[in-house]
Amino acid sequence: MTPDWLKDGAAHVWRPYCQMQTARPPLPVVATRGSRLILADGRELVDGLASWWTACHGYNHPHIAAALRDQIERMPHVMFGGLAHEPAYRLAKRLADLLPGALNHAFFAESGSVAVEIAMKMALQFHINSGAKGRTRFLSFRGGYHGDTLATMTVCDPEEGMHSLFSGVMPAQVIADLPRDAASEAALDALLTERGHQIAAILVEPLVQGAGGMLLHGPETLRALRRLADAHGVLLIFDEIFTGFGRTGTMFAMQAAGIEPDIVTLSKALTGGTLPLSAAVASTRVFEAFLSDDPEVALMHGPTFMANPLACAAANASLDLFEDGAWRGEVARVSAGLAQGLEPCRSAPGVVDVRVFGAIGVVEFEAPVAVGDLCARFAEMGVWIRPMGKLIYLTPAFTTSDADLALLTRAIRKVVGVGSPLAD
Repeated sequence: MTPDWLKDGAAHVWRPYCQMQTARPPLPVVATRGSRLILADGRELVDGLASWWTACHGYNHPHIAAALRDQIERMPHVMFGGLAHEPAYRLAKRLADLLPGALNHAFFAESGSVAVEIAMKMALQFHINSGAKGRTRFLSFRGGYHGDTLATMTVCDPEEGMHSLFSGVMPAQVIADLPRDAASEAALDALLTERGHQIAAILVEPLVQGAGGMLLHGPETLRALRRLADAHGVLLIFDEIFTGFGRTGTMFAMQAAGIEPDIVTLSKALTGGTLPLSAAVASTRVFEAFLSDDPEVALMHGPTFMANPLACAAANASLDLFEDGAWRGEVARVSAGLAQGLEPCRSAPGVVDVRVFGAIGVVEFEAPVAVGDLCARFAEMGVWIRPMGKLIYLTPAFTTSDADLALLTRAIRKVVGVGSPLAD
């Protein structure tokens, strides 16, 4: 059953991450509920991805929905230039209270990529305002992904990422291996000794490099980056757009390392998956470098819909749901279910690794998988799983039931061809 709106509009919609000439038609979703997508033909699919990792509390959470209804009746949006509203100011204070140390100053935008670009702009201007010349490059890491906009493409992995077509369009950045041991830390130290005078900031996804391959590294890697940033006078930016808000088992991934960056970017689950919102949150040291009687020292940036009141109301409601701490037990439960359900895949043909960290489960293959074909097979089994690259992965809502978790992992086992007592 194809609804008329899909048939009528299909020729006019440019869809993400697909070749429009050959891609299968998308599945028409007419409603959501909990961890499920309801299709136009009445089928329900368990969503294994929480809509690209955003709907951490599940869909249609009544507390968030109530906050949105209240806010839309009073004020859906006002410009943030010269005006203020309670949802944004409350949210900024709450984020400052949740984040460690001196991360006290939130600059709001609409998308994660834009938040990263704002953080990059902050870092560049921090050095300009501080009188440092020539710090115009960024150091990022192989396996990293930070967005699809022009500047963020330059700090993604140039070989494993999706943006090699644009090589040479923007200034080249410095791409290195993450420091995972003493030898690789020394190598990065040597690189910074040679090129640190050119570098404004180090940019990394803490603990998990998400869309670049769900690659894991330990807290000591982050501590090494903090040491190196301080030693060479560069800023440290944590991209917590994927890892923030409980996905790795702590509220923010940085907390596992006991350190803080100079700037952190947030988005994805910030609003519980309801509305677009992001933030680049800077330390007091960074913020104060922009304070002056000279207007040219100010950060001249201002997205039209920044600090949208509706989105900020949703974010405040989402933070309410985190306050009682029940999410920690939910993430631990989901993690255990993913580990139990996916571990049998380790013996499947073509599988090179199975890894689970927090509410993230990954089955990695030795070669890229057929995304479109697998999506269709998974949908036939009652689940929505969209692989990427060499991965079949799960990032479900924390509230996903044990039964739905079992359905998700059983579908993956069936696709990879694993026989297991858990398959029944």
